[in-house]
Amino acid sequence: MKFTPEKYNIPDEPQVPYIDTKEIWNYLYSAKPTSERIKEIVSKSLNKERLNLEEVATLIQANSSDQIEMIKTGARQLKQKVYGKRIVLFAPLYVGNLCQNNCEYCGFKATNKDTVRKTLNNNELIKNVEALEQNGQKRLILVYGEHPRYTPEFIAENIKTVYGVKTGNGEIRRVNINAAPLSINGFKTVKDAGIGTYQVFQETYDPEAYKKYHKGGRKAAYDNRLVSLDRAQEAGLDDVGIGVLFGLADWRFDVMGLVRHTNHLEACYNVGPHTISFPRLQDAAEFQVDPEFAVSDEEFTRIIAILRLAVPYTGMILTAREPKHIRKEVLQYGCSQVDAGTKIELGAYSEKENKKQDLNQEQFLINDDRSLGEVIDELIEGDYLPSFCTACYRKGRTGEHFMEFSVPGFIKRYCTPNAILTLAEYIIDYAKDDTATKGWLLIDKNIGELNEPKLEASLKMKIDRIMHGECDLYY
Repeated sequence: MKFTPEKYNIPDEPQVPYIDTKEIWNYLYSAKPTSERIKEIVSKSLNKERLNLEEVATLIQANSSDQIEMIKTGARQLKQKVYGKRIVLFAPLYVGNLCQNNCEYCGFKATNKDTVRKTLNNNELIKNVEALEQNGQKRLILVYGEHPRYTPEFIAENIKTVYGVKTGNGEIRRVNINAAPLSINGFKTVKDAGIGTYQVFQETYDPEAYKKYHKGGRKAAYDNRLVSLDRAQEAGLDDVGIGVLFGLADWRFDVMGLVRHTNHLEACYNVGPHTISFPRLQDAAEFQVDPEFAVSDEEFTRIIAILRLAVPYTGMILTAREPKHIRKEVLQYGCSQVDAGTKIELGAYSEKENKKQDLNQEQFLINDDRSLGEVIDELIEGDYLPSFCTACYRKGRTGEHFMEFSVPGFIKRYCTPNAILTLAEYIIDYAKDDTATKGWLLIDKNIGELNEPKLEASLKMKIDRIMHGECDLYY
């Protein structure tokens, strides 16, 4: 696809805070992706240094199979160097689909009269959390439409309810949020309730594409959404997540937008986003996907590799929008978190029968509906280390503190042992026999690879304590 910036009516001055459309296109136009230059950039990233916009643009414009493979190889090496083999698991829980926005690509949009509008009451919320806990989930993200009913106080009450649900050995140890941008006081309210990460996705950083798809509701205000996580930082909520819905605009521009957003947060608050998400556009009620900016599988894998190199220490979330064969492939390029056992119809986790997906009742279609157990089984077979770890959140290693641990490479030292402990818990409480057998072998292998006798001895002692009934042990 050729770049045609003139159709975007790019102005001489930036339209919005810190996203300068012309600046981004200029970087893309002027990039010179020689193999030698790409090698230099990959080497910089492997030293765990964040890339600048010129360097990211050069990776984006790589135009030969050799250059692209160089990028992917670097991403594989970096993921192993920083994160090891661990993959963090979570589940989304949709609490309410009331919405005042009219995002054309979303099944929750206000104009969709066929959607049954629902908000889980307290009893329904508890039943769904119980069902998730009975499957072994420890980390949730609560998802809301953007509506005045979903106030910071309402969200905070939901968070407290979720943390209070205990089912056997099951409990939720981390609650993240995906909801509307809040005021500074609103962010303080949800922070005080004990949330983990607060996600606000810009969807697309291209102002003209944004205007095309967002025609009603508060979300139509590009600037307000763009600076929303600045308000979170001002509120002291330093654990935030950003994201793009690839397929709304040119993917090259949106990758640059994600990096520019990261740069802004780091420059102003000395901490970048905790996570980056990169879902691809899927079909939804009353929406036909425009093929103009569709992202192919090849482009998608490249996007993930580029982002991994661009922000070496940022968590990257891969969702069940993607089919299992794509999820399996791109784990190697840098994803560190995946959802599993995902259901996105409200109240679906507590229902005994699996329903066929219904576009009028769901925000979008998902392409990987495997259970948590099935995903864990595949991860183990792929030599990945499934993790439900929440230690950084509980030990205060978030925001700037988290950066202090992750940038020097301490993630692998702390997260691998913690992942082992959470996998041991899962095996004892929930795993089928064949998964348990493979899981214990994987645990033994990973303990042997630590090459730190004192840590190995300490870890084995903690596992023994778990086997004798203790839980929630971590470093």
